[in-house]
Amino acid sequence: MKLKAKIVLLAIVPFLVSIVSIETGVRREATALAERQHATTQAAYMASKEIELKHYVELATTAIAPLYEAGRENARDDALLRTRALDMLEKMNFGKDGYFFVYDMHGRSLMHPREPDLVGRDLWSLRDSQGTPTIQRLLAAAARGGGSVRYLWHRPSTGKVESKLGYVVPLERWGWMLGTGIYLDDVDTALAHIDAEAAANIDRTMRWIDAIALAGLAVIALCALVLNVTEYRSADAKLKRLAQQVVESQENERARLSRELHDGISQMMVSVKLLLESALARLERGEAREPAAEAALSTGLARLGETLREVRRISHALRPSMLDDLGVAAALEQLTRELSDESGITIGFTQVAHTHAATLPEGVNTVLFRIAQEALTNIVRHAQASSAALALEVSRDAVMLTISDNGRGFDATDAFVGGREGVGLRNMRERLEALGGTLSLSSQPGHTVVTARVPLQTTHASAPSLQEISS
Repeated sequence: MKLKAKIVLLAIVPFLVSIVSIETGVRREATALAERQHATTQAAYMASKEIELKHYVELATTAIAPLYEAGRENARDDALLRTRALDMLEKMNFGKDGYFFVYDMHGRSLMHPREPDLVGRDLWSLRDSQGTPTIQRLLAAAARGGGSVRYLWHRPSTGKVESKLGYVVPLERWGWMLGTGIYLDDVDTALAHIDAEAAANIDRTMRWIDAIALAGLAVIALCALVLNVTEYRSADAKLKRLAQQVVESQENERARLSRELHDGISQMMVSVKLLLESALARLERGEAREPAAEAALSTGLARLGETLREVRRISHALRPSMLDDLGVAAALEQLTRELSDESGITIGFTQVAHTHAATLPEGVNTVLFRIAQEALTNIVRHAQASSAALALEVSRDAVMLTISDNGRGFDATDAFVGGREGVGLRNMRERLEALGGTLSLSSQPGHTVVTARVPLQTTHASAPSLQEISS
């Protein structure tokens, strides 16, 4: 794995772990808080309902209290008083589903205004859908002196079994359990609304955390992208500088080798040639002639001359002295003349210089010469051309070199695609890019043009007149 990928992972993984941990902790705490809120609200509702039911039962017991006390004094009329009390309680109600009920302490229903079919039935073993003994629990609360019980019961107005809170008290002398109840649909609705709001708040908090996480990831990705682009640009700039340094080093080494060949080996070979020519002259003037020796010396002098010319050619190809002494125009003119003589291809050279044209720096001279050398060499080797032309135009702010030929041409678009680009074209482009220049290429059978343009930083005023030198 690359170092940059490791750095990104070291930034993203702890961030994601932290976000997940925070989200888990926040969800757990928020859920616990919602549950406590639910329990607190439910307790408050139930307490208020219990107080309300207690008041209702107190009203009922107060209403039948005269009858209850009268039965204590007159036992003969106690049965009649009980019946009157049941009739009075049956007529008392509060709302559509608010009523009182009476059971004896054995679970037999004595009065039920909403469900009269239950009256007289033994409901001791009655259980709800969850298996809870409803009447037994109510009687147990009454036996403890009174209290509230939550249970499931049939709701007369809807015909459905719903949750109900009942409150019962004992009437010990009559052996009764008197009670009433309130259905808890409003409480359940309120609690469901509170739970829904709590869940919505939790989801909203999670979405905020997710949004923050995404924003953090976006920032990390953006920083990584900026870092990557910055490093890429820095590496590209360093690579270009290195390539330029390599080119400069190559040119310096070529210049050194050219000087060594010209000033060292070439001079030594000229000296050797002069000595051999002197020896051959003395041998020819001597009285004792040696034809074999003279022939050997003549052959050696001829080969030495060829070697000397080859050394000079190599020296010139490495770095023509004319490029440093007289400039790129003279070097290009010499290059076209030599290649024309060697290859038999007619190569013309034209220089167009604007008045007050800029003086070309040494680096520009070298790049233009190498581009011309590479292009003309390709023409000689591959183009199968009969003629070529080289044009150099120097203005106040730019210099342009154009090489054209009438050869067989090639696919210019395909030449610049990926790895199909030739080494020579790539070298041309890299040399120009180092100077901020551009290379353009157009080719078709019978006409190929390579154009190199390099911008120049000058302040001279331009003039309209042109001067042409042709060869």
